[in-house]
Amino acid sequence: MDSNTLQILIAMIIYMAVVILIGIMFAKRANASSENYFLGGRSLGPWVTAMSAEASDMSGWLLMGLPGVAYWCGLADAAWTAIGLAVGTYFNWLIVSKRLRRYSIRANNAITLPEFFSNRFRENKKLIMTIAAAFILIFFTVYASSCLVTCGKLFSTLFGAPYIAMMILGAVFVLVYTLLGGFLAESASDFMQAIVMIVALAVVVGLGVAHAGGFGAVIENAKSIPGFLDFFGLATPVVENGQQVVSAGKPVFGDAASYGILSVCSCMAWGLGYFGMPQVLLRFMAIRKEDELVRSRRIAMIWVVISLAVAVFIGIIGRHLFPVAHLTASAAENIFITLSTSYLPPILAGFVMAGILAATISSSDSYLLIAASAFAKNVYQGLIKKDADDKQVMIVSRITLLVIALIAMFIALDENSIIFTIVSFAWAGFGATFGPLMIFSLFWKRTNRAGAVAGMLGGAGMVFLWKLVLKPLGGAFGIYELLPAFIFSCICIVVVSLLTKAPSKEIEEDFEYVRTQKAD
Repeated sequence: MDSNTLQILIAMIIYMAVVILIGIMFAKRANASSENYFLGGRSLGPWVTAMSAEASDMSGWLLMGLPGVAYWCGLADAAWTAIGLAVGTYFNWLIVSKRLRRYSIRANNAITLPEFFSNRFRENKKLIMTIAAAFILIFFTVYASSCLVTCGKLFSTLFGAPYIAMMILGAVFVLVYTLLGGFLAESASDFMQAIVMIVALAVVVGLGVAHAGGFGAVIENAKSIPGFLDFFGLATPVVENGQQVVSAGKPVFGDAASYGILSVCSCMAWGLGYFGMPQVLLRFMAIRKEDELVRSRRIAMIWVVISLAVAVFIGIIGRHLFPVAHLTASAAENIFITLSTSYLPPILAGFVMAGILAATISSSDSYLLIAASAFAKNVYQGLIKKDADDKQVMIVSRITLLVIALIAMFIALDENSIIFTIVSFAWAGFGATFGPLMIFSLFWKRTNRAGAVAGMLGGAGMVFLWKLVLKPLGGAFGIYELLPAFIFSCICIVVVSLLTKAPSKEIEEDFEYVRTQKAD
């Protein structure tokens, strides 16, 4: 290990030590009760709520996946996805956050998403809770695997170590940290990590522009690639034997591909996912005062817009500065690492690399914790052992954390996995399974238990059907699976609710109470 690599390693160790310290600081308070462990006792302030929600949501794909898409095929896919995410973020905070916070308290002080849905419909047989918990376990396991792929790629690229060994090392660190401090530690460290992420993005893009000879030089290079800088066109790398062709030291591109309204809608559909993202929705439930959500929304939007725009531009800068450094879609996701280690002093590069680690940790700990709570609180205590006390729930949650981490590690064994692709599937799963149900639960009084079940099963089922069966057919079926699945879930909720018995008087009274209550 040379001196530069050693300095990078030292900086990252310092950062990791700080994160573990945060976990230790919150460990005692977190373990006081399951509510503290899973929801922080509803004590989050507006800054921590906003920053932790966005950091846990964006994950390593913000620093690796999104720049990788821009580097590989240009502006359109990355930019329209970013726009969709920004719009979805805004409307989620605007229309969902306040009412969900209020409704989760009315719904017998629900502290998990499955518990909220179950209590919202006052079900005795916990069918909604079981289905919701099962899908959380499935999709968050996939989601967690994308974070482990990020860890593996980061450490193997930096230190030249085997991918699998580095992926396992990252998984162990995240698991230990999550076991320590629960939701409070996760939210507090996510606040810090959100700051690290945006600073890392800003520093790298600034240095990249400077070394490229200015903003104009970057734009001129992008314009020279057919379709690379178009909003309605797509660059098409010429690939042979799995790698982009290089001629005279330059990457070879074919003619620009068309990028019509269907493609735009496909990318913009990413924004729909926010309405069903447990890691974001839980922050709405956990804030200490409902009226502080307005400030949180403003903070979150500023962070999201800046971070997404800079992440996309990093991919465009990278194609100018390192045109042949990454010749596959998977390798393209390392462009942020390449820029950072090339232009920063090693010790500073280490802290910027910690930005990737920050993004990964902030997401994977959320995913593991929410998945564990879904099983321990909703399945184990809700169905298997209804008289289980808090101590037993906490033990089961930790065992669940370990099992989920092991499964995620197995999924992440393939070092050629594309982070963006893994995230897109899990994102669609959550968005279509829980997004429509969340909106209808909060804003349509006629929604009933049968409609809720139909909506979840219909949305999740359509994600799998569209992704695995219909999408390979191409054409109109090539659209991102979240959009048709979201629409199908909405139709299922409305049709089944109208065809079955109306909600009980008590459920309707709960709805009216929440609708008319003023903010605390």
